Amino acid sequence: MEMVERIGDVIWSGPVVVGIAVIAGYVSYRTRFVQVRRLPEAIFRSGMFARGTGEGTSPFEAVCTALAGTVGTGNIAGVALAISMGGPGAVFWMWISALLGMGLKYAEICLAVKYRCRVGGEYAGGPMYYIKNGLGRAFGPLAVLFAVFGTLASFGLGNAMQVGSVMALLPGVPPMAVGAVMAALVLVTCRGGARGRGRVAALLVPLMAGVYILSCLGVIAANPGRLPEALAAIFTGALRPDAALGGAAGSALSWGFRRGLFSSEAGLGSSPIAHASAEAKSPADQGLMGIFEVFADTVVICTLTALAILCSGVRAVRGVPAGAELVLAALREVYGQRASGIFLAAAMGLFAFSSVVSWSLYGEKCAGFLFGPKAAAVYRAVFAAVTLLSPLMAFSQAVAVSDIATFFMLATNLLALALLAHRGRIDS
Repeated sequence: MEMVERIGDVIWSGPVVVGIAVIAGYVSYRTRFVQVRRLPEAIFRSGMFARGTGEGTSPFEAVCTALAGTVGTGNIAGVALAISMGGPGAVFWMWISALLGMGLKYAEICLAVKYRCRVGGEYAGGPMYYIKNGLGRAFGPLAVLFAVFGTLASFGLGNAMQVGSVMALLPGVPPMAVGAVMAALVLVTCRGGARGRGRVAALLVPLMAGVYILSCLGVIAANPGRLPEALAAIFTGALRPDAALGGAAGSALSWGFRRGLFSSEAGLGSSPIAHASAEAKSPADQGLMGIFEVFADTVVICTLTALAILCSGVRAVRGVPAGAELVLAALREVYGQRASGIFLAAAMGLFAFSSVVSWSLYGEKCAGFLFGPKAAAVYRAVFAAVTLLSPLMAFSQAVAVSDIATFFMLATNLLALALLAHRGRIDS
């Protein structure tokens, strides 16, 4: 595990983060910075709530499925980890990653809808399909690589990291009991296919996100005098020379970008798989919902988590990894120990479950691309087994493994996005 953690630090070092930012900037340029031009339209659009015809998931269900994957434990434990390792300045770089991520998310969703196809009675799309159908047969191996990385990442970021992080808030609860309950719920939900997952997500996401947002606002409102200090710490911590140029282990830039991208999953190629199943009016119309997705996930929820921590007066030891326990300490300052523990455990459980359900769809579609539709049943069984055993893995171990798997998934997808953007294939 020490070797795995060192590899993670190397591949997510400053130069790599800068390279990701350059590609994201180029994609934004080729779409004429759609995330700026059409941001109000993306946030306040009514088409998201259009009814479906039954041929696929409704636009709202597709958005909720994608948000269920992104609005997960990364919004709680991931933000706390970024602040503990990169300092308050990491929040600023999360915002920058969100701005660039909106452009990436728009582009990959457009492409997913544009190049999707029918497989087993459902729409199937995502990076493996727009690489294969958009770039041509010569890039077939790249599509296979993404599908391999996507399948592996579904077991790490989308499963072990989500379920494992919940255990920090459940002292005394048998890990296998948590894994068994989660695995059983996942198996039941997965039987409904993309539409079944969409219905579950449409029910859970608005409820859990709304309650969590209100709880964070309560902490901030209880400490209004600390808000200017918290904002100042974010900006000064981000703009110091050592924050941007320091090593990956303590860099605000590296940790902010890393956790920001993990939270929004922009450029990762996961959310487009959910959006490809939607009854979209057009690729561009569905792409705007991706901009809303990043805004809601990173700009709203991650920021509120960070401000709740910083305004509460709770201090993290710089360089010592901290997770959900840091958020729990912040909530405890306002709501008390018992109520905070129950609430955060329930929130983390729902966040983790919704993320696991979404990632089971992503991994299933990637496995189906590699082995055909009949692979779905085998994949679900393996995914449930990993869910069962995930509570036994330490949170830091799950993060380290996820960092590596998702890096290669991200690298493959970003290469495809850059090539397709260069060829003018993205509608804007």
